[in-house]
Amino acid sequence: MKDIAWDAYQLFLAVARQGGLTAAAETTGLSAATLGRRMVELEQALGRELFFRSQTGYRLTSDGSQLLEHLVELEAGSRRVEEWRRGTVGQSLVRISLGTWIAWLLCQNMSLIRTARDEFRIDLNVAEQRARLSHRETDIGIRAFEPEEPNLAAMPAGEVAYAAYKARNREWMGPEPWVAVDDENAVSAYLRWPRQQAADRVAVTVNRPRSLRDLIRAGAGVGVLPCFVGDLDPTLERVGDEVSELRHRQWIVMNNDDRHRSDIRAVADRLSKLLKSHRDILAGKRPSTSG
Repeated sequence: MKDIAWDAYQLFLAVARQGGLTAAAETTGLSAATLGRRMVELEQALGRELFFRSQTGYRLTSDGSQLLEHLVELEAGSRRVEEWRRGTVGQSLVRISLGTWIAWLLCQNMSLIRTARDEFRIDLNVAEQRARLSHRETDIGIRAFEPEEPNLAAMPAGEVAYAAYKARNREWMGPEPWVAVDDENAVSAYLRWPRQQAADRVAVTVNRPRSLRDLIRAGAGVGVLPCFVGDLDPTLERVGDEVSELRHRQWIVMNNDDRHRSDIRAVADRLSKLLKSHRDILAGKRPSTSG
């Protein structure tokens, strides 16, 4: 059998972890069509079927799951070699997967998560897709639901509320326009909501949730944001009440086998403390300075 280049396995890891071609395309920089072709070529080279393909994504077969386990081990070994080469052995890496807006909050408070005295490093993976921890693709994930996987441990981290927002004092002649994330990237309930409730009034779409706030602030239209983002922005105001059906609990999730590792435990505890200190605003209780 012809040797298979490592980059083919890296692309497999991206597709397996993201659960489909579109999301993997964002992380690899290749088109979905190219990734699809490369996965077919890899299956043919291995002589094994790696994915169940459907309109909802790519799900691993038994052979695909076994390959993923082997490659995660190789990847970890490769990372240790690279750390040794760079002289960073002893500085462990804590990988955190989280959504756009919790990442926004975390970045503003990174000094509370990692201090100058800590010997570990932090790696953030920001995506709306579910954080994958079963095969140790990441160390800590923040999810919008309690995990079903038996090998994962979870710490409750409060509730998150959502509402529609517009630029403060912005008015329109006739029905207000809406801004939304495009269909392909609307992977969360709050991102899908404008399409479901005001599809005929969506005037501007964007492929990144992070740009929604910029569009709303610029007066381009009404959009849905987490309340802890919208309520803390003095340039924005709510349009109506909280969208109650979007409220959800959130969880800090870790692999059971790793959750007692000192660096992972320290980061998880600090994340829990940070989210607890923001519990009220996360749950949609407006700060006293709000109008």
